Amino acid sequence: MSVAVEVPPVGALLRTWRERRRFSQQELSNRSRVSTRHLSRVETGKAHPTPEMLMHLSDNLDVPLRERNRLLLAAGYAPRYPDRAWDDSSITVVMDGLRRLLDAHLPYPALLLDDHWDIVDANAAVDQLLVGCAPELLEPPVNVARVCLHPDGLARRIGNLAEWGGHLLQQVSHRAERTHDPRHRELATEIAGYRGTPDTTAPTGPVIALEIDVDGHPLRFFSTSATLSTATDAALEGLHLETFLPADEETRRRFTPR
Repeated sequence: MSVAVEVPPVGALLRTWRERRRFSQQELSNRSRVSTRHLSRVETGKAHPTPEMLMHLSDNLDVPLRERNRLLLAAGYAPRYPDRAWDDSSITVVMDGLRRLLDAHLPYPALLLDDHWDIVDANAAVDQLLVGCAPELLEPPVNVARVCLHPDGLARRIGNLAEWGGHLLQQVSHRAERTHDPRHRELATEIAGYRGTPDTTAPTGPVIALEIDVDGHPLRFFSTSATLSTATDAALEGLHLETFLPADEETRRRFTPR
């Protein structure tokens, strides 16, 4: 027996996103050039927005693509943004290009992560970082935030656990605030419980580095993140390439893939 899921009216959904962004109707009107009177009528269901207006307001509210589809469906329109699987033939060229970037980053670690920090792919150097993690943490889908901060994961080998954990928690919390995805909020709550006492001291270097023991050697890496700024697929929108580079000469000299 199927259970009908009640979808809120499109006006209520738009109001929710406006309030999440902490915009008044006047501020959204100023940004979008849509009158406050019309915004009010849309939010209260007295006016029905066109698909073009929904997308225009979504741009100004920074609504994620999956949620834009939800707005369109609530208004009675077809969704505009596909949400493809990673092995879908239509995105093969994109995925192959990203995987070539992973390999090009060797000998240093690089990972391709989805919107929830689950590993989609990684280069060979990542295996060296994951040595010693509990097998259950490495069962797909492997979540990088969880592996880093779980007591049976990398936590025992991270020298600046409080600082690095605070950095990860900030990233996850920021994304939870943007997307309002329950999975992001749950992940933020989970890793907040793992990371222990927050580090309130100011960073001592120009960047926050991951200090991790590898084969008995304390190594330091800083990370960079890249996303597809022109993604029109909901899955690709959340995809990000995380690359690690040596933060000192000792790390550059010692770290090589097996």
